[in-house]
Amino acid sequence: MRQILVIAAIVVALGALFARYADQLVASPSPPAATTGAAQPAPAANSRSVVLSKGDNGHFRTEARVDGRRVDFVVDTGATQIALRESDAARLGFHPTPRDYSIRLHTANGITRAAVVRLRMVEVGGIVVRDLPALIQPDDALGVNLLGMSFLSQVRFTHERGKLILEQ
Repeated sequence: MRQILVIAAIVVALGALFARYADQLVASPSPPAATTGAAQPAPAANSRSVVLSKGDNGHFRTEARVDGRRVDFVVDTGATQIALRESDAARLGFHPTPRDYSIRLHTANGITRAAVVRLRMVEVGGIVVRDLPALIQPDDALGVNLLGMSFLSQVRFTHERGKLILEQ
């Protein structure tokens, strides 16, 4: 009986040490993200997690695959939908007519119009979300593509020590 208790105590101690070591691996600082362009998402310990580093301007930028094509985004929790610049939407095969711009938006840049589309798939790192609504806005009304809450609400996200962690 005494041997079983000793072995159990050793297993518990090893488990605690391993957990502490694993936490240090996940929390260790990653190399600084490039200052130009979108940061490549760094996979976290879990293959269904992505860690994004804050850029010099304080924004989280990432490259995503939208319907199989690369698109740069700024992560924006204040954006209700994914917002695509008209030129990037055209690269994805979306060509709305003037009549399709039926949604009136009040943005930080003023009032504009947008066209609604559905994206088959948006992938950031290993995280894939399917069948998402998105808005297309004229390039002069939207300076960057926004990865908004229509994507973010489908994943778990946390902000920790200058890192944005997305999990699925």
